[in-house]
Amino acid sequence: MPYYVWKGVNTKGNKRKGKMEADSEKAVEAYLKRLRIAPTSIKPAPKDLFENIKFLQPKVTNKTIIIFTRNFSTMIDAGLTLVKCLEILSNQEDNPTFKKVLLDVKDNVVTGATLSEAFKKHPKHFDDLYCNLVAAGEEGGILDIIFQRLARHIEKAAKLRSKVKGAMMLPGIIFVVFIVVMVFMLYFVIPVFAEMFEGMGAQLPAPTQFLVSLSNFTKKNIIYIIVATAVFIFLFRRFKNTERGQVIWDRTILQVPIFGDLQRKMAVAHFTRTLSTMMSSGVPIMDGLEITAHTAGNKIIEESIIDTRQAISEGRVIADPLEESGVFPAMVIQMISVGEEAGALETMLAKIADFYDDEVDAAVEALTTAIEPLMTVIMGVGVGGLMIAMYMPMFQIGDLI
Repeated sequence: MPYYVWKGVNTKGNKRKGKMEADSEKAVEAYLKRLRIAPTSIKPAPKDLFENIKFLQPKVTNKTIIIFTRNFSTMIDAGLTLVKCLEILSNQEDNPTFKKVLLDVKDNVVTGATLSEAFKKHPKHFDDLYCNLVAAGEEGGILDIIFQRLARHIEKAAKLRSKVKGAMMLPGIIFVVFIVVMVFMLYFVIPVFAEMFEGMGAQLPAPTQFLVSLSNFTKKNIIYIIVATAVFIFLFRRFKNTERGQVIWDRTILQVPIFGDLQRKMAVAHFTRTLSTMMSSGVPIMDGLEITAHTAGNKIIEESIIDTRQAISEGRVIADPLEESGVFPAMVIQMISVGEEAGALETMLAKIADFYDDEVDAAVEALTTAIEPLMTVIMGVGVGGLMIAMYMPMFQIGDLI
């Protein structure tokens, strides 16, 4: 069926627009009337020349998933059927990539699949946590509540990641600019000074001679340097994507001062909030631990959670194997132990997650505070040393004359 783009005005006078798949313009008009939208324009949608090229399609962001989840919850709470919810949301979706996903989910539900089964066919957009919580909501008849919890969970997880990315953005930009400036100086500026120094006929100071030699090496081998850097990055990423490489990298990250502590606190916040959300939604703790392990984001922490799950299946409590892993802080272990004994584990996990959200804020601030002066010192030493080495021979000009 063809797609149509439409514009209209609802009963409150607000302008609305969207895109939907329909047999004809009359079908679109009838659909809009059911939504109490007076159509002002209905046209065939222009064809996307790149719709079959995946990497050129817009990405589905966390914000898109959160908005969809909240709207789905509201519609279900209002008594709409799943198919009607998916139909409305897909027609209103502006992101063509996610629109196709929703249409496929709707088609699967229409043909008899459960909503969780339909979501599982799109793991890139709906992960194991999402699908399993939806399955629990379907079984318990509380889909609206589940979608509300999912929206809050995704929102907090995205907020956590954005804090860390924001903290690393400025140092990253400074480092890239520093490298670009150094390469520019070595490739274009230093050779000019080198020619002038050679005309003096005097012995250059050791720092200046080193800088000139480094500049000559850079000019002669710039292509090889670029190729070698690209090959190194490619091989490093290949190694990091292997099982062994991921374990080595994740273990190393956890041992890095300040940044490793931040990673650990992020993992604790994510683990406790995810497990709390799943348990409060009726997902068994064994299933919750398995899903939480696969979404941990760190192989070392993932292995510790899997070992904990195995220990629980053998009759042990959750706190002991977590403590033996050596990954989780002592305070977390004690609070989990108290929660188990009191029969309020999911509540205690939620409190731990809230506490570690604040801890992540403090760790991000500490990381920023530590990195900014460090980057300033590095740039000062690098650029300052380069300028001093360049101008040292100038002090000898009077003697040479």
